[in-house]
Amino acid sequence: MKVITRRQFGKSVAAAAAATYAGIALPRLALGEPQPAPLEYPKGFLWGCATASYQIEGGAKDDGRGPSLWDVFSHTPGKTHNGDTGDVADDSYHLYKRDVQLLKNLGVSVYRMSMSWSRVFPTGKGEVNQKGLDYYNRVVDELLANNITPYITMFHWDTPAGLQGGWQSRDTSKAFADYCGYVTKHLGDKVKHWMTTNEFICFTDLGYKEGQFAPGLKLGPAQVNQIRHHAILAHGLGVEAIRANTPGGTQVGLAENAIVYCPVMETAEHIEAARKATRDGNAPFLTTVLDGKYPQSYLEHEGANAPKVEEGDMKAIGSPIDFLGVNIYVPLYARADNSPKGWAEEPMPSSFPHMFSPWINLGPECIYWGVRNVCDIWKEKVPAIYITENGTSSDDVLTPEGHVEDVDRVMYLRNHLTQLHRAASEGYPVKGYFLWSLLDNFEWADGYSKRFGIHYVDFKTLKRTPKLSAEWYKQTIASNRVE
Repeated sequence: MKVITRRQFGKSVAAAAAATYAGIALPRLALGEPQPAPLEYPKGFLWGCATASYQIEGGAKDDGRGPSLWDVFSHTPGKTHNGDTGDVADDSYHLYKRDVQLLKNLGVSVYRMSMSWSRVFPTGKGEVNQKGLDYYNRVVDELLANNITPYITMFHWDTPAGLQGGWQSRDTSKAFADYCGYVTKHLGDKVKHWMTTNEFICFTDLGYKEGQFAPGLKLGPAQVNQIRHHAILAHGLGVEAIRANTPGGTQVGLAENAIVYCPVMETAEHIEAARKATRDGNAPFLTTVLDGKYPQSYLEHEGANAPKVEEGDMKAIGSPIDFLGVNIYVPLYARADNSPKGWAEEPMPSSFPHMFSPWINLGPECIYWGVRNVCDIWKEKVPAIYITENGTSSDDVLTPEGHVEDVDRVMYLRNHLTQLHRAASEGYPVKGYFLWSLLDNFEWADGYSKRFGIHYVDFKTLKRTPKLSAEWYKQTIASNRVE
């Protein structure tokens, strides 16, 4: 028997590793081990991208558009990174045809966009700006001409500045319903999928409690709870208005960034804890919308600060929806305990991995549990579910050769879509996925310091450049599977 020294053994291991990295196939240790099956999505699964009006359009004062609270906020010194504003953004107001071609090149079949309320109603209500509605007609026509189905969100945070009191006023909910009714009456022959609002907590709590977003206020609990109520009331009234003004077969839903609780371990007790946490943690928004009533535990906890509800409010708020859109980026973890509520949130250790934006903790299982928890709790109330946002920022750099090698974003997307495939394969009604985002854009308080797009935008020249992630997503769409 030939004696192999430790040094020779080390060299052979190194050689094997080098061969692997050089693309040389090495024999499997277990002969006959089957190759893993590709993660193929159901036939007819819808692949798309998502954007929002204030983040990409620009044209802030063009053709009669009125100011929004985000115009005011971003022009207030110290509110956004580097004083950045959405005045120009990606200038998609003028370059929308170019952006539709980016979508077509990816091979997407659906596109989630939002409308600027103040582009159609410059003060939020009253006189209509026909040029604003004409713009959205042109965008919709361009999408349809390229076989891309529009999914339109009526409101993505850009509240018209002309609405006195903003979301502190109940009148804003009514004005929103009027806006929904008018727009869908005029576009409903072309657009069959509508979402009322996007992410309640971001335009309520972050805007009126934390002061991080427009309008930048820090109000007390009772005022914030009433603002939250006005937000979900706007959704409910919006659903009613859309149904009243569109043909049969129109699909109506909303896009919500529900808090996603994953079980710390996949055992029955922790899975049940995550389910309870989902209902409790989303009490003022998604839970109330889907149940059509505020949870008693929430009302008791808020006490005198609970929202004031008028007759008919809960009926509107609980209006049945045709689909639920969920925006999912990050997990929280729940474990079972002996407390009265039966669960506790597990603190995130400081070593938990995250992406370029510190708030994006890397836990891809969140997209599976985000779907599963909602569907297990509300069952027939969620007949269909879409991932209406999922993606990440990256420290993108354009190389001298004109490339962006965002391997971290590809890793993030691949892992999340692997977990979403698990949900689809288990029979949950996942109908489609909208990647956030088509373009680098104005990222709210972060301005242009965080890039979420799969197309790099030079904000000086407005040139769009596909990143590695765009190539990867195009391949994923073409094969309808994750590899």
